[in-house]
Amino acid sequence: MNVTLKTPDDIAKMREAGRLAAEVLDLIGEHVRPGVTTEELDRICHDHIVNEQNAIPACLGYRGFPKSVCTSVNHVVCHGIPSDKKVLKKGDIINIDVTVIKDGWHGDTSKMFYVGEPSVLARRLVETTRECMLTGIRMVRPGVRLGDIGHAIQKHAEAERFSVVREYCGHGIGQVFHEEPQVLHYGKPGTGLELKEGMVFTIEPMINAGKAANKVLPDGWTVVTKDRKLSAQWEHTLAVTADGYEVLTARQEETDLY
Repeated sequence: MNVTLKTPDDIAKMREAGRLAAEVLDLIGEHVRPGVTTEELDRICHDHIVNEQNAIPACLGYRGFPKSVCTSVNHVVCHGIPSDKKVLKKGDIINIDVTVIKDGWHGDTSKMFYVGEPSVLARRLVETTRECMLTGIRMVRPGVRLGDIGHAIQKHAEAERFSVVREYCGHGIGQVFHEEPQVLHYGKPGTGLELKEGMVFTIEPMINAGKAANKVLPDGWTVVTKDRKLSAQWEHTLAVTADGYEVLTARQEETDLY
């Protein structure tokens, strides 16, 4: 496995890209409300990335993806394509996944939003999924293995009687959008790659309210739960430091990350 270790200078550039990606999620929150289309959310994000940040939306054109962000609503697991036909309504939950490229380096992050007041189940799923991400992040330091992290995330999700999506995972990131290692959100303790200072990757668990089974729609991108039950996801990009981790896409509101 060819894992590229990042230098302090590399990580400084990724910190800037991460800050910009986080800024987009801060910006879009006030626009997530009943009656707005996911197309409109995409346009707002795109315009901010291109015109205000002088950066590049990494998703646009990536392997043919047609939009600048992913908008995954309710039972959509990931890779939802923004559309003028998808109008948000009260009670929906939505994941907005943003990746920007700044000076050749990627920053990748996503956040769940509530559209109005969510159901009790939806709120519990969203909160548990964020806890799963935090559980994984807080374990990161040199010497820990990826299987330890995956196991801890899986254990937390299943304790709440939720399931972990297995087909999609976190990933190494840098000047390349998706690189080694793959970061699974399930696993066995003591297995997998050993973390080293300078590794940079995402942790982005996708957790389902029902069963883990999913399928890709005919558009070739949108992944949905087979049982049409809710799914949630949170994501951060982080670097392994000498004695722990640094979250490169942290938002100001997230005082519990450290």
